Amino acid sequence: MLAPARANPYDRLGLDGGWMMRILVLGAGAIGGYVGGRLAEAGVDVTFLVRPKRREVLERQGLIVKSEVGDIARPVKTVLAEEIAAPYDLVILTAKSYDLGAAIDAIAPAMGPKSVVLPLLNGLLHLDKLIERFGRERVLGGACYIGSTLSPEGSVLHKGTLAVVTFGELDGGASTRTLAIASELQKGKFKTVRSEHILRDMWDKFVLLATLAVVTTVTRANVGEILATAVGARTIQVALAECAAVAAASASPLTPDSETRARQMFSDRTSTFTASMRNDMEAGGPTEADHILGDMERRADALGVATPMLLLALCNLQLHELRRAKR
Repeated sequence: MLAPARANPYDRLGLDGGWMMRILVLGAGAIGGYVGGRLAEAGVDVTFLVRPKRREVLERQGLIVKSEVGDIARPVKTVLAEEIAAPYDLVILTAKSYDLGAAIDAIAPAMGPKSVVLPLLNGLLHLDKLIERFGRERVLGGACYIGSTLSPEGSVLHKGTLAVVTFGELDGGASTRTLAIASELQKGKFKTVRSEHILRDMWDKFVLLATLAVVTTVTRANVGEILATAVGARTIQVALAECAAVAAASASPLTPDSETRARQMFSDRTSTFTASMRNDMEAGGPTEADHILGDMERRADALGVATPMLLLALCNLQLHELRRAKR
């Protein structure tokens, strides 16, 4: 059960339903398009901060989401960075880590004295950069579990039915502002979890994602294909043990729920699950290698945790980036 909400220096006054929360979603891609689209579908006041080319697509065909839980095809409000004229109450940040610097600059005009940013990025490294720019009081922690991609035509393709957004105060506990945000997000057709221990939740996802990235980028195979080999299950378990050891040394050991999720994820021989980092690598594009595996390895090194498999995967991805730079 969640503890009673506490006041926060940046809580907005009037959380009694007498105002409508204004939400800005940076990007209308795989994650931002899905989350923002579901909120817009529910009548929430949502605006998408996009680049000119994406705006042209959205103005021409609207936001299109294709999903087993219901399709969306609707016009949406958009704004370019230079057009932001007033702060928003909540800014949902869904950029890739390698675009984080530009994304922070883009949302800066939308961050007023009582605005709060909710990042739905992978890993943990982005939190320091957001806190440095906007102050700890204006940054929430967040994690999402949504399997979606953006098609070449600009449609958001949601795979399966899983869609979960978890968020909370970085210092833990509940607050009146997270209660207000949860009441808005819960209007969307995805599960909203207001967490009192969001950093722990983010570590859990960090470990699972890093493990998945290690084994799928090195082998260039999905989980089911890896498990079909004689040493596949053992290989995955070694990678998971390395990443879990870093979390434990960082005072964030895997929770029982996360351990169960890991067993299920990494034992399904029919699974086609793979890391988006592998897809990015095979497409010849930039990856989140430094943000995920690089950050995990630096933490391991500082804590004296041996991670040879993680090092191999990171080296492989760094070679990919060197080859990209020579093209």
